[in-house]
Amino acid sequence: MMGGKLGTLFARAGHEVVFSYSRSARKLKRLAREAGGHARAGTPREAVLNADALLLAVHWSRVDDVLKQAGDLSGKVIVTCSLPMNADDTKLVIAHTSSGAEALAKKVRKADVVSAFSSVPSEVLFDVFDAKRRTRRPSLVYCGDDQDAKGVAASLIRDVGFEPVDAGPLRIARYLEPFSLAMAQLAYEGDEGPEIAYRIERFGK
Repeated sequence: MMGGKLGTLFARAGHEVVFSYSRSARKLKRLAREAGGHARAGTPREAVLNADALLLAVHWSRVDDVLKQAGDLSGKVIVTCSLPMNADDTKLVIAHTSSGAEALAKKVRKADVVSAFSSVPSEVLFDVFDAKRRTRRPSLVYCGDDQDAKGVAASLIRDVGFEPVDAGPLRIARYLEPFSLAMAQLAYEGDEGPEIAYRIERFGK
């Protein structure tokens, strides 16, 4: 859901997008067709080849497989919204002393990992994109260790319609990932539907 929707919005914002890693090649081709612009379907290796940034939006159980298929990730910016959930999506399998984003960074040591996009439900993405000309955009918190990679992520966050909020180094994902579950609780267990976002505001002088 996240990968398909964010990829569609990246394409509509003017980026070249390769949709990849699905059991159904037909689904990927449909996503690319519906996204319009410069979007196409391809293998993980093809998606990586000339990419300035990669969005990792797969179930945690599939991370190793997709990394193997992707091949060499040296120098790539990887924006991850994949939460380290257990098989039935009931709890985080990495938490407190580390995070899924940090575990990913250890798997791809020559790439630069940024944690972003997990803290909003996919159902709100198109509404935020459609309203992005508003002066007061919803916030989206992200974190990472490489400033250039974070700049790429912040640009993508703005392209989708959010105001990026830099939370600091990648280890802060230890707090962002549980926050994502709190947002999911509000989105999916409440009575008003999952189309929610949040705004961080500063007060005082």
